Amino acid sequence: MSKRRLRVAIIAPPWLHIPSKGYGGVEAVIDNLVNGLVELDVDVEVFGVGRGKLHGAKVRDVTSEEQFEYILKPMYDFSLPAPTAHLSKALRLIQEDGTFDVIHDHNYFVGPMVLRWATRFNYIPPAIHTIHGPPLSDERSLREGFPDNRPFWQEMGGEHDCYYVPISDAIKKSLPRRIAPNVLDTVHNAVNLKHFPFVDRKGKKNYMITLARFSEEKGQHIAAEVCHKLGYPLKMAGTVATITSNRRVMLEFANPLSKYHKDRDFHYYVEKVLPHILKSPKISFVGNLSEQKKMKLISEARALLFPITWNEPFGLAVIEALACGTPVVAMNRGAMPEIIQHGVNGFLANSKEEFMAYTKRIDEIDPENCRKSVEDNFSSHSMAADYLERYKEAIANRKERYKR
Repeated sequence: MSKRRLRVAIIAPPWLHIPSKGYGGVEAVIDNLVNGLVELDVDVEVFGVGRGKLHGAKVRDVTSEEQFEYILKPMYDFSLPAPTAHLSKALRLIQEDGTFDVIHDHNYFVGPMVLRWATRFNYIPPAIHTIHGPPLSDERSLREGFPDNRPFWQEMGGEHDCYYVPISDAIKKSLPRRIAPNVLDTVHNAVNLKHFPFVDRKGKKNYMITLARFSEEKGQHIAAEVCHKLGYPLKMAGTVATITSNRRVMLEFANPLSKYHKDRDFHYYVEKVLPHILKSPKISFVGNLSEQKKMKLISEARALLFPITWNEPFGLAVIEALACGTPVVAMNRGAMPEIIQHGVNGFLANSKEEFMAYTKRIDEIDPENCRKSVEDNFSSHSMAADYLERYKEAIANRKERYKR
C-alpha cells in the first residue's frame, strides 16, 4: 500500500499571475517553491489568479483577473477588498475540499489576521504564513509617515495553529518576543538555477544595473549618482508606481492632470532619479522586462547595484544576479549580510562613499564565486525542503495542541 502524499494548499496573493510576465517578487518565490515541492513528490494546489497548471500543480481560479493596478490604491475603495475577498474564497474552497494537510499563505497582513482565528478550529488545516515583509517599523519609517506595524505583530501570537516563517534572520530578530512560540525558523528565498544563465565573462558594454520597483527605499538615485560621477553606464529595470515603460512615464510626467502626480514612488522617480537620466546619456530606465530580456540584462551586466535605504527583508534581485555570476554592491542593511559575503560575491557598504569605492572595485569579484553562493545557499530545492520541514512542524504542533 503506497504512502499518502502530503497535500499543501498555497494561497498566493491576488495581484499577479504565476509566473508573472515581469516584476513579481512573491510570485517568483511561489513559482520556485511549487517547482521544488513537486520534485519532492508533494501534492500542491495553488489558490491564485486564473486557472491552469504550474509545474504539474493545479491552480485554482480564486481571483480571475490580476488586481495589480489596485495594489497601491487607497485601502477602503480599492486595495483592501481584493486580498480579503481572495483569502476568504480560498479558505472556503479549502474547507469544502477537506483533504489538505496544511496551508501556506503569502498574503501580507490579511493572511495572519484571518488565519490566527481560522486555525483555532480543526476543520481548517494548520497554516504557515511567510513573512515577506515589509520590515517592522522603526523610528525612520515613523518619521516618514508610515503607519506603525509593530502593534499588529504584537497581536499575532496565541493559542492557534498559524505559524510565521520569516524570509531572513533580520526579520526574525525584529519580531516581538510575545509571538516567539508562533515563529518557526527562517527559510530564505531561492531561485531555480536552471533558469539563470551563468556568464563568466561580461560583455563589452560594461554596464551596471538596478533591478527593483522605483522607490526611496530601493535607493536607485544613489546608484544613478554614483554611476554618473564614475562615468559608468547604468540600466535601471523595474516599475515606476505601476508604470512599466519609459514612454508611459514621460507621458504621465508631461500630463499635469495625471493621477500619478499624487503617487509617492512616481514623485521619487521624477524628483530624484530622472534628473540623472536627463544629465547623462549613459543612464537609462529600461522598463519592466520580459523574463528573457531580464535574464540577458542581468547575466551580461558588470554588477548589480543595490543601494537600499531601508532594512531590506530579503532582496530576490540580489540572488538572481548572483545566480548569473553577476556580483552585487549593496548597502549593509537588512538581510544583505545573509546573502553577500563581503569580498567574495560582492561588497557591503556602510555609506555612499563606501558604495562608490566598492563599485570601482567590482572586477575583483570572481563570477564563479557568485554562482556558487547561490548553489550552496539559495536553490529552489533547498527552499522547498526547508518549507516541507516547516509544514511537518505545523502539523505536529496541531496534533499536540489537540492532545492537551
